[in-house]
Amino acid sequence: MAAYSGFAEVYDKFMDNVPYEEWAEYLVGLLRENGVKDGIVAELGCGTGNITGRLKAAEYDMIGIDNSPEMLQIAAEKDGEILYLCQDMREFELYGTVAAVVCVCDGMNYILDKADLVKVFKLVNNYLDTSGLFIFDLNTIYKYEKLLGDNVIAENRENMSFIWENYYDKEERINEYDLTIYLKDDGDRKERFLRFDEIHYQKGYTVEEIKEALEEAGMEFVAVYDAFSKEAPKVNSERLYFIAREKYQEGKTYR
Repeated sequence: MAAYSGFAEVYDKFMDNVPYEEWAEYLVGLLRENGVKDGIVAELGCGTGNITGRLKAAEYDMIGIDNSPEMLQIAAEKDGEILYLCQDMREFELYGTVAAVVCVCDGMNYILDKADLVKVFKLVNNYLDTSGLFIFDLNTIYKYEKLLGDNVIAENRENMSFIWENYYDKEERINEYDLTIYLKDDGDRKERFLRFDEIHYQKGYTVEEIKEALEEAGMEFVAVYDAFSKEAPKVNSERLYFIAREKYQEGKTYR
């Protein structure tokens, strides 16, 4: 089953503890501090549009991109005015350049191969305005090794529950998420629970690997922060935010 195909129906319910307002405020702050105060912003891995909608409320013209049609359907039901595109971020296409591209909530960790990471970065660079901004976050290797790897997370509610099993391969730095979801049937058999099973994979990258990938893609590295701060990465940072800029490419058409 494709990632987030079954989970899409209950994603927002299980993620109701995520402080999306604070996350969006932090992201908007980074955009504005780095010169992007308005214009078109594309979000890679937008999911059900929780950040997309908040960036629209901050006066950005939003494009949401995700490879899960189920997640995008929910996003479009929240706000039909936002352009949502069902595309893989490794081969996404836009109609023109944009002021900024963002990817948060560890969407970039789903890219498991450095060559594919460079490919995504090259596409981002291609679709950015002159000196356009790229902001993305990543779960850290520390988080996979010390907090998630080989641990089980479970939550039980009245009408739904999930079991989230983690298996971390330290050599490959890939974390496998095995998700089992139980959702109460809204049909005729209300005593029945429906079961969904999904497997997700995420990879941890070092800061140096990200800098190298950005350079290879022709982008300018600007900064990396311990998440939701302006502090340098720590040994025990769980999430990092990276900022990069578009660099001029000969032959590129700018709108």
